[in-house]
Amino acid sequence: MDFQHRAGGKTGSGGVASSSESNRDRRERLRQLALETIDINKDPYFMKNHLGSYECKLCLTLHNNEGSYLAHTQGKKHQSNLARRAAKEAKDAPAQPAPEKVKVEVKKFVKIGRPGYKVTKQRDPEVGQQSLLFQIDYPEIAEGIGPRHRFMSAYEQRIEPPDRRWQYLLFAAEPYETIAFKVPSREIDKAETRFWTHWNRETKQFFLQFHFKMEKAMPPPPGQGAPVGVKRPPSLITGLGPRPLGDSMPPPPPGGIPGMPPLPPGAPVPHHMPPQMPPPGALPPHLRPPLPSDGMPHNAGHP
Repeated sequence: MDFQHRAGGKTGSGGVASSSESNRDRRERLRQLALETIDINKDPYFMKNHLGSYECKLCLTLHNNEGSYLAHTQGKKHQSNLARRAAKEAKDAPAQPAPEKVKVEVKKFVKIGRPGYKVTKQRDPEVGQQSLLFQIDYPEIAEGIGPRHRFMSAYEQRIEPPDRRWQYLLFAAEPYETIAFKVPSREIDKAETRFWTHWNRETKQFFLQFHFKMEKAMPPPPGQGAPVGVKRPPSLITGLGPRPLGDSMPPPPPGGIPGMPPLPPGAPVPHHMPPQMPPPGALPPHLRPPLPSDGMPHNAGHP
């Protein structure tokens, strides 16, 4: 027989598969896939009859073995029947009531105004640490409610333009309005002895005190002068440095200071004599006021 001009053209090669062969191969591949992924014992529509064959209760089809049934479950007929059955069950099923959510009753209070307050600025005498003490009065606070407080950034509020140099300390207690204090945006010392609160139930007063952390000053690098803001003593006219405070004045000359009357006998000599200015004529021209002898008229400067 001549196979030269047959479809598939090459001697020894298989021909083109027919439609029945393709369907058989497809069902075999689906059966192998179903055997790996599906547990047939959990299928509610799978049934084995008294003859030893298998039936699909959904599609009412008969199958000779398990592989044939699994291939059927992957087919178009079985899948469309599954979708139709799910739609029918969803339509016939009664509407299930939604589970009730736990309702939290919101307590409503009528605001009665702002509480009284007192702010005290303090400084630790030993270390110089700054602190603020707040006293808030709540004489008509609601029963069973305690005051609350928190720090709020300047970017959380909507009353003023945000400024990162400030922060806000809020106090709240029903039925009073919430009040806020504007404090510097510095780091708060959260140590146990530096930050504390107290609620006095008898006097209805709430106390809060906090300290700002100390800002450590960085020493100037070597080779630079004193920091800005440090005043130096002015130098004298003569170019000499300032005299130390501990040094005493030199004793007066034996003949006394020229131009001063002598002291009476028995008068006590003062320990520190005030410095006396020499007469104008004894000063150099650039350190003394102008004299008439310098050629300036007596009425100079007067019209």
